Amino acid sequence: MKERFIIRRMTPEDLPGVLTVERTCFTEPWSEASYRAALLQPYTTYYVAEAVVAELLSPDGSPAAAGSRIIATCGLYNLAGEGEITNVAVLPGWRGLGISRRLLECLFAESEDEIGDYTLEVRAGNLPAIRLYESFGFAAEGRRPGFYDRPREDALIYWKRRKKEDR
Repeated sequence: MKERFIIRRMTPEDLPGVLTVERTCFTEPWSEASYRAALLQPYTTYYVAEAVVAELLSPDGSPAAAGSRIIATCGLYNLAGEGEITNVAVLPGWRGLGISRRLLECLFAESEDEIGDYTLEVRAGNLPAIRLYESFGFAAEGRRPGFYDRPREDALIYWKRRKKEDR
């Protein structure tokens, strides 16, 4: 079976898969209502990574199986020209394949004309995510003590700021 993934904008039809990702990856997942409300806002854009399973051939050469499923997600709020990145999550079996990087590359490419600076929050102990964000030029500029529950942990506030001459 051959698998690949594509990055695309989220649609309301993706919500069952997105909620599976949320519940698997976060101890305090967003609800379906929260996602539905966010998708209706003109200042939000959400992306998904969808695994596509290519058709298998049965012994007689006919197609035997094909399908797809949501394996990752991330969102962007455009707040007066500043971008807040939310809900970056990849199902555990798909981590380490560059999916988060691809999601963020897509997000940056599609928003670069509208967004000057980007911000996000990350658990202080989430070293793989921190390394990823720093590879994009994000830097820690603040801390929210005890921000996350289950387990209780600080949030680091990261910013990726454009140079003034680039604006």
